[in-house]
Amino acid sequence: MRIAVVTETYPPEINGVALTVQNFVEQFAALGHEVLLTRPRQLAADAPLLPRGVREQLVRGANLPRYPGLRFGLPSGAELRRFWSDHAPEAVYVATEGPLGWSAVAAASALGIPAATGFHTRFDDFVAHYGAGFLTPLVFAWLRRFHNRAGATLVPTRELQQFLLDKGFRHVHHLARGVDTGLFSPARRSESLRREWGLAAGQLAVIHVGRIAAEKNLGLLARALHAIQAVRPDARCIVVGDGPALPALRAAHPQFHFAGMRRGDDLATHFASGDLFLFPSLSETFGNVTLEAMASGVATVAFDYGAAREHLQHGRSGAAVAFGNADAFVHAAVELAVDAGLRRRCALAALDTVQGLGQRAVAEALVRLLGDAAAPARRAA
Repeated sequence: MRIAVVTETYPPEINGVALTVQNFVEQFAALGHEVLLTRPRQLAADAPLLPRGVREQLVRGANLPRYPGLRFGLPSGAELRRFWSDHAPEAVYVATEGPLGWSAVAAASALGIPAATGFHTRFDDFVAHYGAGFLTPLVFAWLRRFHNRAGATLVPTRELQQFLLDKGFRHVHHLARGVDTGLFSPARRSESLRREWGLAAGQLAVIHVGRIAAEKNLGLLARALHAIQAVRPDARCIVVGDGPALPALRAAHPQFHFAGMRRGDDLATHFASGDLFLFPSLSETFGNVTLEAMASGVATVAFDYGAAREHLQHGRSGAAVAFGNADAFVHAAVELAVDAGLRRRCALAALDTVQGLGQRAVAEALVRLLGDAAAPARRAA
């Protein structure tokens, strides 16, 4: 099958959407499908390595205001129509809702190619964190209009699927997310890395991984760590990631260890070398890092939505705290910090949970959905 994938973010940019789309592209190619990847042009030195079977189209892009390191694609309808007229994809997957994504949905419609969109980011939530909360209703209406122009909207949780259906979105389908259990594994735990963090044997590493940005609820991360340190003075907070809020967080909490951006094996080693993972964000569509922590054998505290709602069983494989209840989040973090036996039991249960969440199966499910969408056109031909 020839599948067109359109995205406004792609590695080496590091965020959940970029990494999810990269996995789809790599898995499609590994399954023997031909992939037409359209994305904004990045610096030449940052060009990602693409697997065999992927044909790339680079289009114009611009930097995202107030979000350094990320770009969005400019309208490219004419370029997409030419590219797809020459190479004739059977179906299109559009991962982002920016100008390039809108162009892609319109171009697919003009050419009679079935298109599915991915609902990866709650932009309606994001604007409130950047001083423009008054735009939230307009942004949500814009998202609904965009996704309803496609034949299917794919979401990572059943909770989000029902929410969007209740809000007037049509043709919303649940597509689970996977995790690379070969990469993220307790076997990558490194005592030498823990020593670099300043930890002696038996001391506690509380880890946070994610983009360091306003919407990530970092104030609660700091509050939870201070509460942990009140009962575990040996605890150390390891912050992995980069983003616009990093300078302020570093200035306010110099006692934290800031590990910067990590990728691949290095990231997996950082995950597995922690003892407790705290994820206080309230703005995720899914939260890939929750599954990555679970696969790494690290007890996890997160709010009960997104990946945690789907996969984290409260009291068994971690703590899934009522959405927005900051006091309960802190209490759960402290409880796991002081009880090594509970952390071990949660880690083992988490490992058992993620065993059936392979990335290949998710990609196969997406191919089936795109194939079903393309079937009428095939029969007509």
